[in-house]
Order: sequence, then structure tokens, then C-alpha cells
Amino acid sequence: MKKSLKSDLMLLFVAFIWGTTFIIVQNAIALLPPHSFNAVRFLVATIFLLIFALIWDRKNLFAIPKELWFAGIFLGVLLFIGYGAQTIGLLYTTAANAGFITGLSVVLVPILSYLILKEKLKSTSIIGVGLAAIGLYIMTMIGSVGINFGDFLIFFGAIFFALQIVYTGRYAPKYSAFILALLQIAVCGILSLGAAIIFEDTTALLSIDVLLSFDVLLAIVITALFATSIAFLIQANFQRYSSPTKTAIIFATEPVFAALTSMVVLWQLLTWNVAIGGLLIFLGMILAEIPPDALTRPFKRQKEPKGSVKMKRD
Repeated sequence: MKKSLKSDLMLLFVAFIWGTTFIIVQNAIALLPPHSFNAVRFLVATIFLLIFALIWDRKNLFAIPKELWFAGIFLGVLLFIGYGAQTIGLLYTTAANAGFITGLSVVLVPILSYLILKEKLKSTSIIGVGLAAIGLYIMTMIGSVGINFGDFLIFFGAIFFALQIVYTGRYAPKYSAFILALLQIAVCGILSLGAAIIFEDTTALLSIDVLLSFDVLLAIVITALFATSIAFLIQANFQRYSSPTKTAIIFATEPVFAALTSMVVLWQLLTWNVAIGGLLIFLGMILAEIPPDALTRPFKRQKEPKGSVKMKRD
């Protein structure tokens, strides 16, 4: 199997895992409050990544510069806000809605890159943002009671996910990507634990019966081990064989997997507005990452060199 094809399949597996976690997390937070769940998820993931770092990146692990500490803490705060808003939002909306709205982070990245990093906005990005905005409006405002509190929280979280992606692009080239991920995941777990202690009843967090219940244990294993630790390792190892554009398009399938999971597991049929709105968001996500000339290239005729003469066959 070619490395590029293997890379695409492994990255698609990551998108599949991320897409299926919405419904799994939704079931878990019915028993374990959102911040408490995130605390367990990210602290367990920290332990796994720490073990991997001790094996594969020991040199960088024991020589972390203060600039990397700052970058890791800053990105960890962004992750904490993003996942906190997303997990709480799942209490009030469907997994399908959550998947598509979270996917808007892909569309928001070009806008925030322009505002923060002064990167030029592509024409396809502008069209993609417009399509996604129309899709979000159709999904939440037409044929329903309007955008609910859960949808708003998840959109708020998507903004911080996009910020995390933008600032990761600034910091990652300077430091060890592995250690940078470990630091931000650890910070997210510690902040989630603090929020759980301050804002939530920690009885469930300290209950062995709750932590070992099927829904909670399944969610912790899937999200901490697969959706965080293994997903990062796969991305770090296989994204080098795929272009950023192709990777972004592959990851754009995450909300599709979220919607399909809801249909299969919960028998939640998509309403017409969610289906059409989700499709527009999905198309917008793909357009936002496609180079402008990719749309016109197939229609352009290859120009002949000036002065060239066609050879006539007998």
C-alpha cells in the first residue's frame, strides 16, 4: 500500500473516531458532569502521552524552555474553553448538530489567520465561510425554534478550537510538536479539574460506581486513549505524507460521521433543515481549504509555448 493512501486512511480513521465521540460523550455526561468528565479524559490522556514522551522524546521532555511552557499553557487554556463549551453544549443539543457546528472551526481558521497572522484570505475561503454561515442559519433558525443554548455554546467552543489551530500553526514550527501537545492537554485537564471542583458537585467524580459505569468508562477509554492520545500520534506520524489541504478535507468528514452515528445508534433521523444546513457547512469546510486555482484548473487549456509549431501526421 502506498504511503499516501495509507496516510489518508489513517487520517480518515482519526476523523471517524472524533465524529463518533459526540454521542459517546453525550451519554457519559448524563452521569458525570461536563468539567468532571473533561478532567478525567485529559488527565488520563496526559498519562498516556507522558509515557509515549518518555519512550520517544525523552530529550525534549527534560529540557522544556520557558517559551514552550508559555505556548503550551496558552494553547491549553484555549482547549479548555473550547472543550468546556462543547461538552456543556452537548447537554442541550443533538450530537449531529454538535458535529456540524464544531466543524465550523475549519471555516473560521482562515478568517482568524487573516485577523491574527495577517495571512491573505483566499477567494475560496470567503465563499466557504458564506456557505457555512448560510448552512448554520438553515440548521438552527429554519424549521426549528431557533438556535438553542447548546448550539450557541458549541459555536463558541468552535471559535476557540479555531484559535487553537491558528496559534498551533505559529508555535509548532518552533518547538517539539509532541511536547507542545502534551503540555496543552495536561493544562486542559488541570483547568477542567479546577472548574469541576469550583462549579460542579464532585460526588460523581469521586464515585467508583459512576467512573466504572459502562457509559462513562467507554467514553473515557474512547476519548482519552483513542480520540486524544492515539489520534495525536497518528496525526503526528502520518500527516507528513499528506498535504495540509488534503488533511483538512479528510478531517471535514468528522461531522458527517457524527450525524451517521446519531442515526445508527439513536435512530435520530436528520430533519430537512439539519441535513441541508449540514451539507452546506460541509461544502463550506471543504471550499475553505481548497486553493482558488483548484476550481478553475480543470477548465483551463494548457497554453502552447510561443512560436511552437504543431507537427502534422501523415
